[in-house]
Amino acid sequence: MGKLCLLDCTKAELAALVKPSFRAKQIWNWIYHQYATSFGAMQNLPKAMREELTQAYDIMPLKIARKECSSDGTIKYLFELRDGKTIETVWLKMKDEAIDDEGNVEHEARFTVCVSTQVGCKVGCSFCLTAKGGFTRDLSAGEIVAQVLAVKMDNNLAAHRRLNIVYMGMGEPLDNLENLAKAITIFKDEDGLSISGKRQTVSTSGLSTKIDKLGEMDLGVHIAISLHAVDDELRSELIPMNKAYNIASIIDAVKRFPIDARKRVMFEYLVIKNKNDDLVSAKKLVKLLHGIKAKVNLIFFNPYEGSDYGRPTRADMTKFQDYLEAHGVLCTIRDSKGLDISAACGQLKEKELNEVAQ
Repeated sequence: MGKLCLLDCTKAELAALVKPSFRAKQIWNWIYHQYATSFGAMQNLPKAMREELTQAYDIMPLKIARKECSSDGTIKYLFELRDGKTIETVWLKMKDEAIDDEGNVEHEARFTVCVSTQVGCKVGCSFCLTAKGGFTRDLSAGEIVAQVLAVKMDNNLAAHRRLNIVYMGMGEPLDNLENLAKAITIFKDEDGLSISGKRQTVSTSGLSTKIDKLGEMDLGVHIAISLHAVDDELRSELIPMNKAYNIASIIDAVKRFPIDARKRVMFEYLVIKNKNDDLVSAKKLVKLLHGIKAKVNLIFFNPYEGSDYGRPTRADMTKFQDYLEAHGVLCTIRDSKGLDISAACGQLKEKELNEVAQ
């Protein structure tokens, strides 16, 4: 048996493992406020206790194997897990720091971390590079939490500086619901990273029954639906799982999902040239979302070597957006980040594998 990773523990679970309880609180603080990755750094613990903890437990279950930095501030990480498997995480700068004329900070820079929930993925989307590697295993809650800790540490972002988390990396988050929910709970803990549910977004390819289960947990998170098509024929081509969880079942589950009255349900729509970028598709999308307080995020398909799909033109994206907004659907175009690096999910892992093979 390997050592237990303390990042897998909620605060209550840690308190049950480590006695007296105030020691557990000290350890929690060292991990989440001081970014300690070894017990030796925890100088306010007795030396004997630090040695015992080192024998029984680990803290950080991953390490940076590779990273690529984009000119726009995006950083793509390839993390190696303890079993040698690799996953990807992306650090995104959403807004630069603003300084007024007197030199005061008007607002701090804002960041989002895109995290993985599985090694590989079972869904098998035809446009996704991750899918080509198949599915290996779920990530533990601690391996999900560790991604955020590691990128905050690597970018010297203080513990009190909050950020947003999107579960949009490798894997289908709802296919690993138990560990996902535990990680969300750990992130939300006010004595830890204190990342509220409203700052966490779970992106799913549409496991409608699991959408219901996530809703029942009432974790306060946002949900984003990777829709990508307006009819079952095309969606089944893009996302084979659609045959089991069709569009109608997903829309019904979304309508049951508890959301803040002030918020909207995000629908991710990956726009692929000559596949779903025409105004006929836009018209069908408006009809499909009728009665839902929705926001549509149009995403340029991010091309990679060997893909059968093409990137749409900016003009077609804008026409699509204009049609939706003219018919009452809030719509944004997500400008691609990290195009000068391995930005598409799975690209950095694929690059690493190819270089090792050579």
